[in-house]
Amino acid sequence: MKAIKMILMSLLIGLFLMMSSSVYAQDPMKAGPKVYKKILLENDKVRVMSAEFAPGATMPWHSHPHHTVYALTGGKIQITEKGMPATESNIKAGDVLYFPPVTHKAKNTGTTTFKIVVTEIKPAKKK
Repeated sequence: MKAIKMILMSLLIGLFLMMSSSVYAQDPMKAGPKVYKKILLENDKVRVMSAEFAPGATMPWHSHPHHTVYALTGGKIQITEKGMPATESNIKAGDVLYFPPVTHKAKNTGTTTFKIVVTEIKPAKKK
């Protein structure tokens, strides 16, 4: 009887962990429709998205593969990566940044709307 309870408890905990990880980090287009505005281009190699952070706007937990960010406008943004303390950056219009795969959340801590273009580099498909 104890063995059955232990197995059921392990299965329940495993199911909870699987579900919480999928809720924890989502596709940015689904996680933050108030921030991620539009897919500008998508094919089997890349996905290019426009994003707009109003002052105080937050983007909940989401994930990206390798990606670049091009700043259309300047802004002050706080990024919290999974398992790390928050960091704050002042980004200037025209800045281009590269990031490896990441799960994070973001908040516009500035006083102006921050507009960016995010280009995700899709993983190569296995042959």
